[in-house]
Amino acid sequence: TSAQFSATCMRRAPWMTCKMVTRLRRIEHLHYVKMAFKTVLFMCFDPQVTYKTPVPTGDVYFAETFDDGSLDRWQLSKTVKGDADDDIAKYDGKWSVEQLKENKVPGDQGLVLKSRAKHHAIAAMLNKPFIFQDEPLVIQYEVNFQDGIDCGGAYIKLLSDTGSLNLEQFHDRTPYTIMFGPDKCGEDYKLHFIFRHQNPLNKDVEEKHAKRADVDLKKFYTDKKTHLYTLVLNPDNSYEMFIDQSSVSRGSLLHDVVPPDWDERAKIPDPEAVKPDDWDEDAPAKIEDPDALKPEGWLDDEPEFVPDPNAEKPEDWDEEMDGEWEAPQIPNPACETATGCGEWKRPMINNPQYKGKWKAPLVDNPNYQGVWKPRKIDNPEFFEDLQPFRMISFKALGLELWSMTSDIYFDNFIITSHKEVADRWASDSWGLKKLVASANEPGIFSQLMIAAEERPWLWVIYILTVALPIGLAVLFCWPKKSDDDYVYKKVDLPRGDVEEEEEEEEDEAAVVDDEDKVAEAAESAQAAGEETEHQTSG
Repeated sequence: TSAQFSATCMRRAPWMTCKMVTRLRRIEHLHYVKMAFKTVLFMCFDPQVTYKTPVPTGDVYFAETFDDGSLDRWQLSKTVKGDADDDIAKYDGKWSVEQLKENKVPGDQGLVLKSRAKHHAIAAMLNKPFIFQDEPLVIQYEVNFQDGIDCGGAYIKLLSDTGSLNLEQFHDRTPYTIMFGPDKCGEDYKLHFIFRHQNPLNKDVEEKHAKRADVDLKKFYTDKKTHLYTLVLNPDNSYEMFIDQSSVSRGSLLHDVVPPDWDERAKIPDPEAVKPDDWDEDAPAKIEDPDALKPEGWLDDEPEFVPDPNAEKPEDWDEEMDGEWEAPQIPNPACETATGCGEWKRPMINNPQYKGKWKAPLVDNPNYQGVWKPRKIDNPEFFEDLQPFRMISFKALGLELWSMTSDIYFDNFIITSHKEVADRWASDSWGLKKLVASANEPGIFSQLMIAAEERPWLWVIYILTVALPIGLAVLFCWPKKSDDDYVYKKVDLPRGDVEEEEEEEEDEAAVVDDEDKVAEAAESAQAAGEETEHQTSG
């Protein structure tokens, strides 16, 4: 039972029980739950965490785990990049098969890009070419930016089946059918999905770019965790992109892609405009008013504040400890009737010569093509392809990358036509990495302490967050003592006084009882007399 399981884990692996069990309860996928439960169970009963290389559960076109430690099926490029300087044109960036730096899973390895500021190119043939007909296409793999990422990509290319494909000559201009994956430079975080579409009339090939992702992608590049990237293309021309099995973008190949060079800018800076010679970009925005005059009666030699002549040094003032005593400052009485005291300064006004940073004026963009949309006018070269899914077949997977950051980790590539096969593959591989990483994360208390070390002002918020509810609870919920609940204690009045007071109270009660009895007797006698008088008169 889960209770027995938790108890056993608490005894044998208390360092991971609570976190792992909590995360297991949040997982919805049935198979994922089973595999996760087995993984945690093994961790509880065996201190050596073992890993079993995942095996595809269905038909696949390509699957690679790198767990055998070799790159036998992969081919390094031996050519050069055509438009690069000679000293960096070679594809001489290093690749290696290694474990993750952090959150290692023993036995699990991946492909690691090792060089900075180098061109890298490596590729492998598929088990069989993928032909776009009536089956979906599912592409999936893992990426971990172990040292973060400054400028570079981690995308893959599916190389077109051209008949003359030579992986030793793989370079940036090698024809590809699809490019998919993360890319980042500066503060521009992208998830590429680009496909090359062939014009059915003239056979020209044009790149089509999918719309940007619907979510902020920054965290996937900066958290140094392993993330799962998935692309699904369907024969009905729909597509969907996932990160960590959560959808981040979806659309249609017919409506949600555009050419890369489409210019939608209606106005552009005038390319022929020249900054005027008299344009001073360094002129201040404010200057002193040259026409201002000092008011009459202004006392230049009188300070605005003076020491209080009536102030006295406190008796307990210790000059050795407190320093030399100075009287507090008060407004200068001499300034009360003057127009002003102290050094007079001209007031500031807007600088009529201020123009700020020069920018070329905007003019109509001669290349403006309007907001892009599918063509709807007669055109001799116009065509309408209602099946863009029917792309050029591909038969190899390649990585052709430039990066300013090293140690980019790739793992568990799979290409299939069945999403459930990719999901099962992910649960057997990436799912385990996620569980181990989650178990190694600091608890919420540790995270709060780390945050406070970086931002000390958070301590104020922490204290208020804890103290305010407690104070309100005490104020409104603490029971008040009533007079009836008052109890004498040993520290109260002497017992003799208390006993005397009790005796007095008993005597008073007895007197009251006697008075009540006398009153009742009198009332009875009066009632009897009234009754007798009534009978006599009758």
